[in-house]
Amino acid sequence: MYKHILLFLMTLTCGALMANAKVEPYGSWKSPITSSLIVESSLKLGNIVLDGETLYWNEIRPAEKGRSVVLKWQNGKGVDVSSDPYNVRTRVHEYGGGSFTVHDGTLYFTNFSDQHFYSQSPDGTVKQLTTANNKRYAEPVFDLEDQVIYAIEETHNSEHDVVNTLVVIDAKGEKEVKTLHSGYDFYSSITLSPDGTKIAFLTWNHPNMPWDGTELWEAQILPDCSLTKVKKIAGGHSESIFQPRFAPDGTLFFISDRTGFWNLYEVGAKDIQPCYPLDAEFGYPQWVFGMSRYDFITTNEGYKVVCTYTIKGSDYLAILDLSKYTLKTFDLPFTSYGEIHVGGKTLYFSAASPIEVSAFYAYDLETNELSVIRKSKELKVDPDYFSKPETLEFPTANEQTAFGFYYPPTNKDFIGPQNEKPPLIVKSHGGPSAHSTASLSLEIQFWTSRGFAFLDVNYGGSTGYGRAYRERLKSNWGVVDVDDCTNGALYLVKLGKVDPKRLAIRGGSAGGYTTLAALTFRDVFKAGASYYGVSDLIAMTDDTHKFESRYL
Repeated sequence: MYKHILLFLMTLTCGALMANAKVEPYGSWKSPITSSLIVESSLKLGNIVLDGETLYWNEIRPAEKGRSVVLKWQNGKGVDVSSDPYNVRTRVHEYGGGSFTVHDGTLYFTNFSDQHFYSQSPDGTVKQLTTANNKRYAEPVFDLEDQVIYAIEETHNSEHDVVNTLVVIDAKGEKEVKTLHSGYDFYSSITLSPDGTKIAFLTWNHPNMPWDGTELWEAQILPDCSLTKVKKIAGGHSESIFQPRFAPDGTLFFISDRTGFWNLYEVGAKDIQPCYPLDAEFGYPQWVFGMSRYDFITTNEGYKVVCTYTIKGSDYLAILDLSKYTLKTFDLPFTSYGEIHVGGKTLYFSAASPIEVSAFYAYDLETNELSVIRKSKELKVDPDYFSKPETLEFPTANEQTAFGFYYPPTNKDFIGPQNEKPPLIVKSHGGPSAHSTASLSLEIQFWTSRGFAFLDVNYGGSTGYGRAYRERLKSNWGVVDVDDCTNGALYLVKLGKVDPKRLAIRGGSAGGYTTLAALTFRDVFKAGASYYGVSDLIAMTDDTHKFESRYL
């Protein structure tokens, strides 16, 4: 309903706005969306953590020199928990994520400057729990029974000698950190059973990235916190497992792309069963730790799964009833979802829409009431200045199709001349194993509100479209992505939406490489901008960190 109402209001007001608009050349329109507006007073929202039913989260504050602060939701507002000068941020895998947990009001976290692991009691007392200076910690999980924290440890013996292991940390800092499992290049996604007797986690080895192939392990925990009966549950070199999690009754669930899409599976006593087969992505590329795309809701009849899934780059929030085999999608206006956590009868999640910036929300599962917890930015711009994305599927090389989001020039104060087509900017996202969403981007709106058309391309290799689409880029980086960006632009020219003489391309990081390749090997674009782009693949493989060292 929300999306239908939004579309109706947009249609209703469009005619009135155009009647009052001034005719000016495309690209010359005045806009309230300035560069200063884009960068000022913004927050980067991090992970959600629940301590019982108390909500905690971390946010990176540019005004505090990028310090990551943990807050809790108390009396209807966010209250700082982590004390200055501590910066709650881990460098494991360099991309971090999963830097803290909370139990009974005590915060356990990694501090950015030294990468040591600390505790902060409710009275504010901070204690260092680790001593080695060459180690980093991520994804802490508190064990109530044994009063310990399970975590991923990354040991830096030298620049090119980095070892990752699964460890246990004494919550009081009175014992040495103990290694529980080793031998794999990477570890992630620690989860404990509700009774604390079992642990599950993921591993993978070079040259795989976690979206290529991982293995899911389950083990029993002994009284001394060591592991026994360690067994592989699923996964392999060509199967990507994502987010294992124990249900309230101790059943292990996980997400796998074994059928071509990241779907949810249940580990039974005798076999593994798909929960709801669908050509949709319930998983996500695991660039960072602490990701959560589903959780469990306890009901009188048992439990259900609340989850997000992606179809053609757009996200949906739903409840999966395992007993009735139904998937009911929430009627909410959001097109992009981040983390999902359940606390009692409240669903906490991060989300964004085409007219709303990313924010943390609380959704009451009994009353269906939605409330905002924290916005990444307080934005006071009339939504009529925002261009709304249109899903675009277009023909590309090898008789295939590619995808993107097209944003037409939009400004309530201006329209372009009837005999003129707008200039087009094509964006190639970073990663390259990522995808652009249909959520509000002020960087895009900066251009569209000035009279530029914009195409945000999810080229072959992007996530959100299944494994086969994701693997198009293997051994073809600089080919498939360039083909898709150029063909997307040419398709809009064919549709008569943009000026063929004014086509430009831009991209950052991996997208910067695509930009440079498109300008070098194609004649479609008249200009381009590479932001911190990759330009030397040999140098990249020599200079990058362990996590990405075999990415190419």
